[in-house]
This record gives sequence, C-alpha cells and structure tokens, in this order.
Amino acid sequence: MKKIYIIGAGPGDPELITVKGRKKVEEADIIIYAGSLVNKGIIGCRKKDSEVYNSASMTLDEVIDVIEKGVEEGKKVVRVHTGDPSIYGAIREQMDRLDKLNIEYEVIPGVSSFVASAAAIKKEFTLPDVSQTVICTRLEGRTKVPESENLESLASHKASMAIFLSVHMIDDVVKKLIPHYGEDCPVAVVQRATWEDEKIVIGTLKNISKKVKEENITKTAQILVGNFLGNKYSLSKLYDKNFSHEYRSGKK
Repeated sequence: MKKIYIIGAGPGDPELITVKGRKKVEEADIIIYAGSLVNKGIIGCRKKDSEVYNSASMTLDEVIDVIEKGVEEGKKVVRVHTGDPSIYGAIREQMDRLDKLNIEYEVIPGVSSFVASAAAIKKEFTLPDVSQTVICTRLEGRTKVPESENLESLASHKASMAIFLSVHMIDDVVKKLIPHYGEDCPVAVVQRATWEDEKIVIGTLKNISKKVKEENITKTAQILVGNFLGNKYSLSKLYDKNFSHEYRSGKK
C-alpha cells in the first residue's frame, strides 16, 4: 500500500510528540522534517539507517519527489511538521499533490505551540464570564491575510487570542489591539515554548513591545492576549455542587 504519515511533532519538547507519532518516526525508512522549527531530538529515536531530509531547504516539488520515490520503493515515509500540522503547516498543498499521485496519507495531530504556551504560563483560555472563544491568527506580512480577518476586526470580539508568526511586528500588533482591548490588557509572549531555552515575557499592551525588544525576541514566539491572563473569573458550573448534569445530581 502506498501510504505516508504526516506527523505533528509538538511544540519542541521531544516528549510532547504523541505516542503514535513517535512510533511512526521509530519505524520510518525516510523522514522529511521541518528542520528550521522541529527540535532534532524529535527524530532522535529513528532507525540508524533511515534517510533524513530537512525540508527547510527544499521546495514542494522536491518534498513530493522524495515521498513518491520512497513509496515506490516500498519504504515507510513520514513527514514531520512542527506543532500541529493543521495550523500554519502548509500541508493542504502537499495532500493535494499526494491525492493526484494516488498516495494515501494519514495525519497524526500534535500539540500546537499556542496551547503549549498557555501551559507554560499556567493559564486557561476559556474562563467562565471572561472568554469562551479562542482566536488563532497572525498579522499580515509576506503572507496575506483575508481582509475580513484583519487583526482589528478580530480584536473587536475581545476574545482570548493567540497570535502566531508576528512577534517581529510587535509594535504593529499592539497598535491594532489597543483600541479594542485597552492598553492595560494583559499580554504574554512565549518564545520557544517547551524548549530548554524557553523564554516568557509578561506585560500589558502598554509595555509589552518594550519588554519584548529588551529580551531580543524576534521569532518563534506566541503572543497571547486577553483578560484570561488576569485573575477575575467565575467558577465553572462543571464542579459546582449546586449544578446538576448527566453524571451528577446537584444539591437540592
């Protein structure tokens, strides 16, 4: 069977790849991994004789050629992406090419950097009476963003927000957010969440730009914004002794 595996490697810590994903890496004959973002320790469990390709220096055509050749030779091929491949992973274009080649594929999800960042700062995105919505987005750069999804429009909802791929434009991010969240809104910037050199900067929209620049954070960082970073919220109904649900009767 012509089949490959597209694997989410997680945010960085080699122990945060899923058990299923790690097993596929261990079994692989050919590994294509996003070397500019994926911790090389993720593929440290590979077979000694496996072939390894770093896609950071490859084109889409080159990636597909390696996959096609591998499956034709009956080899097990895995494609390793950072975080979860469905978020800014550019996997749709790869899957469409594989469909045309009649190469079957399975996507194995991974832990995204935005949830790893929330874990690093010990916060919950969906606090009762604060926010029940999480927006994952990015500021427009060389890659365009649909006009209907511009940062100002999304910020108007005042939801919990995780901003990818934008820390190098932190001044612009702040400028677009302040009119909606206010300059006192808490912000956390987490660089390389779960890596050994993880860096966390906490501030407000008023001072976060200065703090980020002082720490020389210019890439591979999440910008988390919203009042979920504060300390005011309501307790969940889930564990409320007076609240009944399918598995528990509340007090009368």
